[in-house]
Amino acid sequence: MTLEQLAVFVAVAEREHVTRAAAAVGLTPSAVSSAIRQLETQHGVQLFERIGRRVELSAAGGAFLAKARDVLASARSASLLLRDLGDGTSGEIAIYASQTIASYWLPPILTRFHADNPGIDMHLTVGNTRTVSRAVLEGRAAVGFVEGGIDEPDLASRPVGDDRLWVVTAPEHPWARAERLEPGELAEGSSWILREAGSGTRSEFEAALVELGVGIASLKVIMTMPSNEAILSAVQSGPFASAVSALAAGPLTRLGVLARCPIELPARGFSMLTHPDRHASRASQLFQRFCAPEALP
Repeated sequence: MTLEQLAVFVAVAEREHVTRAAAAVGLTPSAVSSAIRQLETQHGVQLFERIGRRVELSAAGGAFLAKARDVLASARSASLLLRDLGDGTSGEIAIYASQTIASYWLPPILTRFHADNPGIDMHLTVGNTRTVSRAVLEGRAAVGFVEGGIDEPDLASRPVGDDRLWVVTAPEHPWARAERLEPGELAEGSSWILREAGSGTRSEFEAALVELGVGIASLKVIMTMPSNEAILSAVQSGPFASAVSALAAGPLTRLGVLARCPIELPARGFSMLTHPDRHASRASQLFQRFCAPEALP
């Protein structure tokens, strides 16, 4: 069993598709299929069920997946340690961030960090809060950034920034012309388009509604979308309301193509996630210090 075989196995398991897995690991589809066959033959176990073009984990494959991820995470940690012992001014950092943070808050931080540390490569992956916390937990990410908090006792969470959710509509919407919008009115007079369940924006909005004495079930949610940009585009073109980050909506309200409704939602924090039991490379430690609130401009 080799690390390459394990990486191939995990890639196929996560994508359930040989061709997409091959692109992810930089091999040909035939090489990926061969690696899986060798792994199965060597150990006399079937790891996948073949269903047309798709592949699904067998019971044995499902039981093996967590261990394979752990081994790969340990190998990455060992590689980072050796690199640190050689030259701490170079290296790479795998970063996962939720969409709002990755699109609006994090990019200027990454560019400033790169200007100060050109020898360190950074790889950013975007996902919702669940995806980010899972990546840090499994060692696929050295650092993660999410909106709000998380319920994961094995991870360390540190506040690094803040934001506020805005209720927004098109300028023609009645709420845009109101002097004040009461919490009870959120369940009346408008359909809603919201982020998907599991996103930080959705979780924080639901928590804000609870503070206002309004349940998410009372809102007429007609659609969910997986990105802020899609939601903002939809809200501009129809009689809908949404709750999105001020960082995302601000430029559009200044242009006059979107309106902020007159109701205040609680502020929310941005958190940096790390795994306290995994080795943090010098590059990662340097980046974490760079992102500390006292270090940011």
